[in-house]
Parts: sequence; C-alpha cells; structure tokens
Amino acid sequence: MTLKPPCMGKPYIHLFDTTLRDGAQTQGIDFSLSDKQRISAMLDTLGLDYIEGGWPGANPTDEIFFAKKPALATSEFVAFGMTRRSGRSAANDTALSPILNADADAGCLVGKAWDYQVAVALGIEQDENLAMIGESIAAVKAALGQAFYDAEHFFDGYKANPSYALACLGAAYESGARWLVLCDTNGGTLPEEIAQIVRDVAARFPKEQIGVHLHNDTEQAVAGSIAAIRAGAHQVQGTLNGIGERCGNTNLCTLIANLKLKSAIADEIEIGVPMENLAKLTKISRTFDELLGRMPSRQAPYVGTAAFAHKGGLHASAVAKDPQTYEHVAPERVGNTRQIVVSDQSGRANIIAHLNEIGLNLEASDERIPALLTAVKTLEAQTGLTFDGADASFEIFVRRFFGETLSFYTLDRFRVIDERRWNAQSQVVTEAVAMVQLAVRDQEYLEAAKGNGPVDALFTAMRQALKSAFPQINEIRLIDYRVRILDGGAGTAAVTRVLIESEDHSGQRWTTVGVSENIIDASYTALDDAITWHLSRD
Repeated sequence: MTLKPPCMGKPYIHLFDTTLRDGAQTQGIDFSLSDKQRISAMLDTLGLDYIEGGWPGANPTDEIFFAKKPALATSEFVAFGMTRRSGRSAANDTALSPILNADADAGCLVGKAWDYQVAVALGIEQDENLAMIGESIAAVKAALGQAFYDAEHFFDGYKANPSYALACLGAAYESGARWLVLCDTNGGTLPEEIAQIVRDVAARFPKEQIGVHLHNDTEQAVAGSIAAIRAGAHQVQGTLNGIGERCGNTNLCTLIANLKLKSAIADEIEIGVPMENLAKLTKISRTFDELLGRMPSRQAPYVGTAAFAHKGGLHASAVAKDPQTYEHVAPERVGNTRQIVVSDQSGRANIIAHLNEIGLNLEASDERIPALLTAVKTLEAQTGLTFDGADASFEIFVRRFFGETLSFYTLDRFRVIDERRWNAQSQVVTEAVAMVQLAVRDQEYLEAAKGNGPVDALFTAMRQALKSAFPQINEIRLIDYRVRILDGGAGTAAVTRVLIESEDHSGQRWTTVGVSENIIDASYTALDDAITWHLSRD
C-alpha cells in the first residue's frame, strides 16, 4: 500500500469512508462478504485515504472480512469498535479484543464525549469514561499501530459542557490517538456552529489530528464538512451516496466533487483523489446502488441522471449555445452526461439539441421541426405520453415521424396470466405465464414462457419468439421498471406510465416508455420500443 503524502503548501485533507459500517445501519441494507470486497475495491480505486471495513466480531461476515485485510493500493484498512466497558480492562474486554486482533492498518473507537450520555446511557462517573477512552486508545495503538477516536455526540457535548468534551479528546490525544474525530451524532448542528466549535478545538489540539463525522439530518452534512475543513479539520468521514442511519451521512460523492472542482475550496486544500479519478464518480455511485438493489437518486448532485438534464426550452437553448449557462461544471468531469429532455415544455432549440444528441443533425430552419414539436406536445396532452427520461422511445418516434421504417416484427396478440395458488406443501405460489404470437418476414411464431411477474414473462416469451430471426435479442437485459399513475383521481382505472431501462452485453443502457390505462399494455409498448431500438442499432 502506497500512502499519499501531503501536498507541499496546502493542507492535505484525509477522506475516511465509513460506508461498510455506517451504511449497514441504513434500513434495508445488509452487506454480504462479496459486497464488502467489491465496495472496498471500488473505494480504493477512487483514491480514498481510509476505508472502514466494519466492526470485527459483530457478525460472522465481519469476522471473515477482518481475518485477512483486502489488498488495497491506496487506502488504509480500518477496524471499528468501541472503548472498553466499565469495570473491565482493555485487555480483558471481549468486545474490544476483536479490534485488537483484526488484520487492519488502524482501529477507530467510538466513545462518549457528552456528559449527559455518560451519566444516562453509560451510568458511570465522568472520570471512568475518560479512563475507558485513554486505556482503549492506548491498547489499539499498541496492537495496530494507529488509533482513532470518534468522539460520539461531541458537538452536543461541547455545547452543554465544553470542558468535559475537550477532556475526552485530551484523554485520547494523550494516549496516542492519531485522529480526534468530532461526531455530530444526531445531525442537528448547523455549519456555522460546526465551524466555530472546530476552531475552538483547533486552538487546543493540532489541526492535523482533527476530523469530523457528520450526519445529514438537516441535509447540511456536506456543507458542514466543508465548513469544518475551512475551520481547520484535516479529516472528513462520509459514505458513498450519503447512505447511513436515519437521513444518512456526509455524501462523499458530492463532497469529493466539490473539493476538487470548486476553486473556492479546491485552491485552499489538497485531497488524495486525483483529478482524473473524478470521471469514476458517476459509475461508482450507480454501481454501488445497483449492487444494493437500490434505485439511484435521479437528482443526486453530480452523479444523478437528472444532474445535467435540461427540460425547459429557454434553458435548452442557452445550454446548446453555452453549456456553462445552466451547468456549474461539465458533466464529463464526473463521468456523467448531459441530457436534453423532450416534453410539452420543449421549444425548437430543445428539440434540435436532443436530435443532435441521438445523431439526427438537423438545421434550425428545417421545416419539419415545427411539425415534430407540435406532434410531441399533442401526444403528451392527449395521451399523457412524455419522452422525459425515455430517449430511446423518443428516437424511435422521431425516426418514424421522419418516414423511417422501424418494424422488425408484427405482433398478432399476447396473453398474460397471473395465478396465485397453494401447492402440495400448502405454500402460496404466484406464477406468471405469457403467450405471444407474432410474425417476422411472413413467418409466424407462437411462444409461451413463465417469468418472475407478468412483465418478465412477456419479455421472455417475446425473446423466445424472436431469437431465431434476431439472435442479438439475447443480449438485452431488463434492469429497471418504474410505474407512475398519471391521473390518481381515477383510482384503479388511472392511466399508467411505465419506464423500462434496458442494458446490453456492452453495458450500454437505454430507457423506453409506454402509456396506457392497462399497465400490461403500457409495459408491452415500452418492451417493444426497447427491442426495436436495440435491433435498429444493429
């Protein structure tokens, strides 16, 4: 492992990722061993200074994970735990011993720093808590070489009793702690408060040993982290996509991009993520969500699919002339792409910019543009079909509007059956079966297939019917399915909008849309466009 030295002349800010521990506290998330291995490898390629792997001894997964630390090129591997318990020595505490015996580069211990928590949560004397901190930090440093102290509830503790909160830091510092990490455990401290308290701490302890760990309960964790850096902190802890307990933690994807691309802070400090690695941010963010089976946030700063999407006609016109008008950074710098969204708000410039994106280069004076614009707006007004976020369906619509024949097969009919029954073991079983009859070059095909739900069954049957004529259809994989009710007042008879995202073997993705009062019919339209778009590319 090669550690990155501080840059001469600028404070070096260490980035500490806690995704594998804080992220595991997110509702609905449970990391497997392979998840932890893949995620730690992704974080390492980004260039972070520290990766916290979890809590050794807390569960079988972490026991295995810390039996042999992963091979990391740039990051140090950290084990997390808590200070020894009251009435036990550091050497004889079964909760602390797994951290002392972990195969890790450092150990990070959480300990109380708020006198109220010491009295109420621990039920011990304040001096005993100080002894627990100091003895535990000393034991971790002796065992692993580096010890970090996460001062739990530090900001609340400092506001209530600053002398005791500082005494907790002092106990860790005097015992050899490399980092004194100030934790905003309930996420309620505002950036200006964080900055002032960090300045106070930096007046008593070396700035190069001060870090912050902020929760996002006021949605200001990134802002608070930047305020802490400006006030003297040299380490920031956070997670991928900001996941974590309750409202999450400091979002490292956003923080890293800000620290590298915003000159107001980038000119003041240095971090270990090189500029060329910023282009990995979007892929890492989305791969992480996909690994967890989560829907990525479309409007996430920098990495969201809508982060550089422009819908209004005036905006699109300005972006077409000068992207910097409505984009604070170029999307390519963080591995993202610009989208010109087509909708009933579109103007001539919006349509032309979007056509250029899909390879249909038309002049602004082309007489077909007004008719196309009218057709798009009329379609949305009459049927609710909008191409917002469905570029592949828009391309098919435009090409057909301009007279291209994009018809590789003709559907005669389809039937989908969902059955819920009890099997011989008295277990509830739900099965979906679809039958499709279609024609390719005057050849009729009739296929039936089971699936994990009606849409999967329908797609499987279509793929079986088309594979002999179009073998490349086997490359298509459906990766996301989203449904939106357009007129909620109609209840179960409402018009439904279905978005399907597909992917091929090369990793290329495309999104299609269907609208109907029947959700299966809307799904078929989106599936038909997905298949047609892929075949048209071949």
